Amino acid sequence: MTLCKNNVVAADRLLIGAACLSICLISGEVALAEPADYFRRLSMPVKVDGKTAVLTRFEKRSGENNGLYGEHISTVTTEDGRLKGFVRMDLKNVVADPKILPKPARAKAIADEYLAEVASDLLQDREILWVDLHEETLRISHGADSYQDVKVQGMKVKSRNTRTGLYFWVIVGADEEVMVFERDIRWIIFPGKRGTEKWLHDAWLEKKLGGELPPSG
Repeated sequence: MTLCKNNVVAADRLLIGAACLSICLISGEVALAEPADYFRRLSMPVKVDGKTAVLTRFEKRSGENNGLYGEHISTVTTEDGRLKGFVRMDLKNVVADPKILPKPARAKAIADEYLAEVASDLLQDREILWVDLHEETLRISHGADSYQDVKVQGMKVKSRNTRTGLYFWVIVGADEEVMVFERDIRWIIFPGKRGTEKWLHDAWLEKKLGGELPPSG
């Protein structure tokens, strides 16, 4: 994980993936800064397990691979600024050979470092369930009406909070940067599905927004 340390009032600026986030060292609050070469495409209130949160999505200024299923950096934060989830869908995490991904021990070390910076409470009462390959679909545009779906891959470190019973995970890309972080995920045992909303997942977002993102600006 790359960290950019530019001191600001009561906080360090951390480069997490491609997104600069300001994280208060005491409260864990997050203030979003616009990532280089990206613009704020969407910011909207959402509900996460009955509580109000904010979904923020950044897309490339160049317009390259923008839109649903394309390249983006997105976060979900609580009303008081605490990070609930982060995703960095980036073409550079499309790898030809999964063997170049971090080994499980290395992925766990990177995940631990990330959690220590942004969600240190999760390191307590933690049970690591498994570390394994994870894939997501990324859509590459080849023009107005042509696109190609490719797979971005990372090593997923999935854990459970033994005190709350909620799940959390960190996914590390081939560049050894965090590409996904989600926390406080509720699981419904029967019929066996995720209960917490999936605002960082474009298939969920497409369904909730009626098929497309609202106009920017």
